Amino acid sequence: MRAVHIVGGGLAGCEAAWQVARAGGRAVLYEMRPGRGTPAHKTDALAELVCSNSLKSEQENTAPWLLKEELRRLGSMLIGTAAPRTRVPAGHALTVDRELFAAEITRAIEAEPAIEIRREEVAALDPNEIWVIASGPLTSDALAAEIARVTGSERLFFYDSISPIVDADSIDLSVAFRASRYGKSLDGTADYLNCPFDRGQYEAFVDALLAAGGVPAHIEADGPRYFEACLPIEEIARRGRDTLRFGPMKPMGLTDPRTGRRPYAVVQLRQENARAGSYNLVGFQNHMRFGEQQRVLRMIPGLENAEFLRFGQVHRNTYINAPALLTPTLQLRMRPEVFFAGQISGVEGYVESIATGLVAGRGAAALASGEPPRALPRQTALGSLCAYVCGADPLNYQPANITFDLLPKLENPSRDKRVRQAEVCRRALTALDEFMCVHV
Repeated sequence: MRAVHIVGGGLAGCEAAWQVARAGGRAVLYEMRPGRGTPAHKTDALAELVCSNSLKSEQENTAPWLLKEELRRLGSMLIGTAAPRTRVPAGHALTVDRELFAAEITRAIEAEPAIEIRREEVAALDPNEIWVIASGPLTSDALAAEIARVTGSERLFFYDSISPIVDADSIDLSVAFRASRYGKSLDGTADYLNCPFDRGQYEAFVDALLAAGGVPAHIEADGPRYFEACLPIEEIARRGRDTLRFGPMKPMGLTDPRTGRRPYAVVQLRQENARAGSYNLVGFQNHMRFGEQQRVLRMIPGLENAEFLRFGQVHRNTYINAPALLTPTLQLRMRPEVFFAGQISGVEGYVESIATGLVAGRGAAALASGEPPRALPRQTALGSLCAYVCGADPLNYQPANITFDLLPKLENPSRDKRVRQAEVCRRALTALDEFMCVHV
């Protein structure tokens, strides 16, 4: 059985390597860190989470839950094993301690005899080998140039952002209060800290945010192309003074215990690690200069004396024009021995990256054993995600998260949204189970 060469030790690459090993194959996993770093990574651990520690909703019959449930049924190591072992409280979200999560995956990959880890940069794709390109949004310039040569297309990119993290001991708990929206959490506890604003505080904050100095973007003259689902807070504020309080600062479902009323706006803080030593400002990605961030973000009630363990950042995300290049099995049409997975394929989100890593790893393992890779059923979240990647409009391709809109419509849908979504999930899992009976 031929070896599968996997480029990138992130979420997609680690899941792909694990799937190759589980299929009885041999994987060679390349990770250029620590020899060569990136603007966002802080460690040399595999599967480091750089933007957030949330793997999205675990509420049954939601699209993110469906995608994770399919991954669990197909034996995902990252979702099925590592995430539950390193989980931290966050309401209905599957949220992990990012350091423990990366350490758990690194240990598993290093201990697997069928996976060889090479700490080196890949700059050329040998046509005689099977490849899974999972180099992520921060692909090195040398590899990006090789991908452009192989695909015959120019690179595409957008700008993504990272949220700040504050030290838990520096949060004023006489102001910030513990609560989950509408009291919803997995175990009845209050999983978030909430920093409440009155109207005057909110207006002053927006004024300061709009006046703050940003980090210049080194890009073309037409400006940065931000991913709409992950806009910096300054960009949101520029779209209208109330956009923040109807977006990441929405106060719905929360009551300030000091007043007994709903705040005018609120910033939610999510626990970063198991010991609750730090908190992430939810949805507060930004590209302000670090000094400006400290000044402006300390205007948030409860964070007047905040100590920032990490400031927000902006970095370039590289991805290919997948609809013009890939098949439903994530193979290059002109070079089927090359698979793409993760954000470089044009999916957005941690779970979506893991999902495409699983699909590419399974496909590459099949190819290495002389079998044709098989596309997952279109009725599944996995199959629909891959169908979007290979079948969207190549002229207006935008990265996508999993949503019910990507899945086929029901023939006779109920008027009740919850009933419709439950039926879509039932149909998807039935189709997956039938596929597994034949092909797993």
